[in-house]
Amino acid sequence: MNGFQPVIGQPQAVELLQQAIAQNRIAPAYLLAGTPGIGRSLVAKCFTEALLSLNIAQDKQILLQKRVSEGNHPDLLWIEPTYQNQGQLLTVQEAEKSGLKRKATPQIRIEQIREIPQFLSRPPLEASRSVIVIEGAETMTEAAANGLLKTLEEPGKATLILIAPSTDSLLPTLVSRCQKIPFYRLSKTDLTMVLERIGYGEILQNQEILNLAQGSPGEAIASYSQLQTIPETLRQQLTKLPQNVLGALDLAKTVTKELDTPAQLWLIDYLEYRYWENFHNSTVLNYLETARQSLLCYVQPRLVWECLLLEIIDII
Repeated sequence: MNGFQPVIGQPQAVELLQQAIAQNRIAPAYLLAGTPGIGRSLVAKCFTEALLSLNIAQDKQILLQKRVSEGNHPDLLWIEPTYQNQGQLLTVQEAEKSGLKRKATPQIRIEQIREIPQFLSRPPLEASRSVIVIEGAETMTEAAANGLLKTLEEPGKATLILIAPSTDSLLPTLVSRCQKIPFYRLSKTDLTMVLERIGYGEILQNQEILNLAQGSPGEAIASYSQLQTIPETLRQQLTKLPQNVLGALDLAKTVTKELDTPAQLWLIDYLEYRYWENFHNSTVLNYLETARQSLLCYVQPRLVWECLLLEIIDII
């Protein structure tokens, strides 16, 4: 049975991981590096199933896959970025279900990394090794990243899988302890196949979304969904730009009132595409990138948008 069959468009990554298993040369840690939405998490899941099923009877494979999907296998620890709310850590999905207003981006926190040594302090219960997956590894706080170093040096009977956009997004000391598995943006044919397979074929009719996605099915779906949540009038105001200072200040107020921080970060991507289409001005793109970094560094959002819009209307 080919456990990587659900994966589309990542032949090199799949081949590297399959060969590691076939040759019994499984590294202590892997870094699945590539832009979001192109299959990194799916490959991590397939690889995790393969590792946990080593020396497991064939008739138990389906049950094992189900337990991995549900996150209740005793030898698997899957860590995701979280929000902190009233002393609790909530994943993105949990925050959405609870209606939490997100004022910051989710992070991998030191408390989550401290779970790993405790998890590894006992031997695997069912599989031949334990598996730890750290999704969104680039969001680790500095303390969390430093706390992970010792585990990467001596993981014991375990394999760690880090998922991140690139090697540059992690500490070099972390990257040096991992075997890098590169991921690439999908071709138009593979992108079409993925979107149609998972029921998002209508996105293929929206060229603007496809241009934003640049070969990432996950980004296409996220952008398509996000676009529906931003009022058309607000998009038009931002695309046309205000004509004066008062208009810019008022528009900045509207953006921060109606959109949470993750939506504002997506809006930066959208405006980079639209402004380049409209103005072909690289300085504008630089201003947008500066605004993105400011939001990621928790600068007051309204101030970020006021400065951004005032700078842009001043040069256009």
